Amino acid sequence: MPAIVLVGAQWGDEGKGKATDVLGSRVDHVVKYNGGNNAGHTVVVGDEKYALHLLPSGILTPGCTPVIGNGVVVDLSVLFEEIEGLSARGVDCSRLVVSASAHLITPYHRTLDKVTERFLGSRRIGTTGRGIGPAYADKINRVGLRVQDLFDEKILQQKVEGALEGKNQLLVKVYNRRAITADEVVDELLSYADRLAPMVADTGLVLTRALDAGKTVVFEGGQATLLDVDHGTYPFVTSSNATAGGACTGSGVPPNRIDRVVAVVKAYTTRVGEGPFPTELTDEVGEGLRRAGGEFGTTTGRPRRTGWYDALVARYSARVNGVTDFVLTKLDVLTGYERIPVCVAYEVDGVRHDEMPMTQTDFHHAVPVYEELPGWSEDLSGVRRFEDLPRAAREYVLRLEELSGARISAIGVGPDREEIVVRHDLLEG
Repeated sequence: MPAIVLVGAQWGDEGKGKATDVLGSRVDHVVKYNGGNNAGHTVVVGDEKYALHLLPSGILTPGCTPVIGNGVVVDLSVLFEEIEGLSARGVDCSRLVVSASAHLITPYHRTLDKVTERFLGSRRIGTTGRGIGPAYADKINRVGLRVQDLFDEKILQQKVEGALEGKNQLLVKVYNRRAITADEVVDELLSYADRLAPMVADTGLVLTRALDAGKTVVFEGGQATLLDVDHGTYPFVTSSNATAGGACTGSGVPPNRIDRVVAVVKAYTTRVGEGPFPTELTDEVGEGLRRAGGEFGTTTGRPRRTGWYDALVARYSARVNGVTDFVLTKLDVLTGYERIPVCVAYEVDGVRHDEMPMTQTDFHHAVPVYEELPGWSEDLSGVRRFEDLPRAAREYVLRLEELSGARISAIGVGPDREEIVVRHDLLEG
């Protein structure tokens, strides 16, 4: 049985939960391997809508084991708030497993994230202010706190005190904020220890044993390819590796265990936060896409920037991630357009680029070169077979497939988890 990496192919919010739905009950483990509660999935089950922020989408699949891997940064207050909210709605969260090596987001991380972003002014990155970046910075600086530290109070106290020595200087002398005491941080963190303890495990070992036993494991990336700290539109990125390579470092499962890489790509393009966006529509057309697609952040509620499909972004994602299959979402949102532009190249200072420009400067100045495809007016929500889509919709999908570097194996035609057209089985290859 396969190990499948599931990634976003654009700037996030592509609908990765839809791809997990395609796999359905055949998935034994779903692993979140990067990010924190700075991104979310909206999953629709029947008449119920679930907004997931930190938990893997597999939490909604009966019998599936959801795993928070070592590459995730965990805000315990958010984790338990989400667990309590789902449990109140009848969702079984008892199978959740959390890596002992996952790093923790603390009150001082959240505070620093917010004041730093405000201090940057016009140079702001567009973070969510949830402490993600500062927590990852501490991880790299080797002064972070891990889940396992909760179970050694003496070590926890020492680590918090050490971390706050420099941070309080910054808060008080640079940002004119009050100092944070080690005791208040330790007390907050320890208040979760007893509830968390039964969930904590060596998740790399758990997942390796699952694969050895023939189980199907899905590695679910938070954020998306162009938000990857190494391969995204830096510096307007997240602080972790959201690409397929991050699945290995963020879970403890080696590369030779990965069988397939499924990238989720929206039938148009959106992004949240600052940074260049060549196909962005700032007019009424863009606002129409936002309204029709419900383009508001699951976690933040922020309106997403919208634009036409960018084939260079998809092709770049296919290359960087080693994509074997695309899942195309929200095709239904494009219903009603007479003509649908698709970006097939960029022009930068009079020079045509058929691949993503090498430098951020060139990408910032990229002007999209469009190819227009015919639109359709039919309702797609009831379609379940590719051949039953309107001809123009089929041609649109096939042209995107031709431009994007990998086959399109499934197509979302509505928000419900059943509203999907499957062309190729993601598990069979």
